[in-house]
Amino acid sequence: MIKVENLKKLFGTKHAVDGISFGVERGEVLGFLGPNGAGKSTTMRMITGFIPPSSGRVSVGGFDMVENPIPGKRLIGYLPENAPAYTDMTVKGFLGFAAEVRGLRGDAKKQAVNRAVEMCFLQTVMHQSVETLSKGYRHRTCFAQSIIHDPAVLVLDEPTDGLDPNQKHEIRSLIRRMGEKKAIIFSTHILEEVDAVCSRAIIIDRGRIVANGTPLELRQKSEWSGAVTLRVSGMEVNAVKEKLSQMRGAKKVTAGGTAARVTATVFPRTAGDGDLAREVLEATRGWQVEEMHTEEGRLDEVFRSITMPDTAKEATK
Repeated sequence: MIKVENLKKLFGTKHAVDGISFGVERGEVLGFLGPNGAGKSTTMRMITGFIPPSSGRVSVGGFDMVENPIPGKRLIGYLPENAPAYTDMTVKGFLGFAAEVRGLRGDAKKQAVNRAVEMCFLQTVMHQSVETLSKGYRHRTCFAQSIIHDPAVLVLDEPTDGLDPNQKHEIRSLIRRMGEKKAIIFSTHILEEVDAVCSRAIIIDRGRIVANGTPLELRQKSEWSGAVTLRVSGMEVNAVKEKLSQMRGAKKVTAGGTAARVTATVFPRTAGDGDLAREVLEATRGWQVEEMHTEEGRLDEVFRSITMPDTAKEATK
């Protein structure tokens, strides 16, 4: 449904987007991650036809978004960053206007507005003017306009920005349900949303794709993937760390606590090494082990290791 090929965007001499390629199929929710200034919003604006690329190609539903954009735009629901709205309109009036822009009239328009209001939980503010809404309700109203025509493709830039925890949960659940039938791409800074919503995620940094995979595949790039954390009583911290460091599969060991209770983590030489847990069990035979578990890997660590500037990486060592 969305196909991006060698897409580039220059602002003067700056490469905001520098030759990226990816696709999004129907039934897929793609998370678009990256630090501020990485090129996420610029990419989304080119996908929707809001701005033209400097080079490369974008197609939506098979329609080229430069050469034949109107049929492609009909397939898209777009929630831009800092989404605009007519503040003097009521929520119902604004959504009715959005439905008419999308070519809906009569009963079809009424049904579309009611469906969007219900899906975005706007019943209590339908007759309020947009300017009187809280930031969360205003954002939900703008989200509702993006789905008013039941589009096949959704492009959402920070869809949970400004929402409280309950509202975030509602929107995430809505995106997950709609993702069963639509092609969805959304940008986010919130890594927990990747696990909660996405079937796949891309990390972009300085205009280039630096990682692309399922949440599980991305976590497996973490040094925590396959690490074993255990809690031991009746031993000194140094003794625990020395014994675990001698294991063949251990890359490094961290440990802390007191003689009453020591918590240690053994990091594998190879991320995701499933044999490390068995080696730890053998090495700790006879110890008073209160708890032991294998780590899945951490998206935040993967994100930082990929996108953090080299000078910052050195400073944190």
